[in-house]
Amino acid sequence: MFAVMGLYLLSLVAAAVVVFRAPAGGKGGKDSDGSESGLLSMTPKDTVGWISIHGAIYNEGTRLWDKASYQWARRLRMMAETKGVKAIILDINSPGGSVGAVQELYTQIRRIRKETKIPIIALFGDVAASGGYYIAAACDKIVAHPGTLTGSIGVIFSVSNLEGLFGKVGYKTDPIKSGRHKDIGSWSRAMTKEERDILQALIDDAYGQFLTAISTGRNMPVDKIKPLADGRIFTGMQALESGLVDVIGDSQDAIDLAAKLGGIVGKPKVRREIDPSKMFMELFESRLSIGSPSALLDELGLRLGAESRGMEYRWTGR
Repeated sequence: MFAVMGLYLLSLVAAAVVVFRAPAGGKGGKDSDGSESGLLSMTPKDTVGWISIHGAIYNEGTRLWDKASYQWARRLRMMAETKGVKAIILDINSPGGSVGAVQELYTQIRRIRKETKIPIIALFGDVAASGGYYIAAACDKIVAHPGTLTGSIGVIFSVSNLEGLFGKVGYKTDPIKSGRHKDIGSWSRAMTKEERDILQALIDDAYGQFLTAISTGRNMPVDKIKPLADGRIFTGMQALESGLVDVIGDSQDAIDLAAKLGGIVGKPKVRREIDPSKMFMELFESRLSIGSPSALLDELGLRLGAESRGMEYRWTGR
């Protein structure tokens, strides 16, 4: 065990040296394509910023390296306020997430655009569905690959009923509650019609908010959006034909479009977000979790917990 811990510590020290070592003189590093490699060592040339939003969107986690929506918003604002950044690409690869977290990120994107006057271009990866599309609607333009999966405009509230299983194993709950609806959505019993009506009203209201957000962000009438908003998914090409995205292209097309909207003359440089402290802590956590039973339990908990997150703007196919 001590030998294993020693190897962990040695690898962490080596990672810290690599991550925190910056070029002398403040000239900054460059990627193989000539793009800038981080925020801390940047020169103030006109550049296109790059922020990645990968994975489900929730408000969990308070650490700087967490992927909570407000942390993504914080990093987006930092990029927008970085000297020399004239436009930003929001690289989205997400199936969406909880209603509150998605709405937080949507409103922050719109606020940053208004306050900084910097254009923000959404670039879709493999998936930008439901809440992933919701936040993209807050951007100036949307670029998608022809085979990107997007759409899934709608809301879901997942409820499981384990009453039959509990009965077989002899498990029974007897909650003491202040009102008859306090345990609405309980796993241990069937839902009543009244409870289903209450939850459906919640869904309908959140669905209307989704339509309004797209209508506002994309400048599209709700009547045009609604036929597309039955939860179905689209390819990028289908989304273009429906008016849900603006351009079919790749990352270079997104960079060129961002540079054009940002008024950058000539071949644009890209300033990719690299936060050394975030990278180090993610590496630290991954090292500690290798082979750990707790890591498997955490993953299982996340999957089981997906049923109890409340309302979600999320494509459940991923």
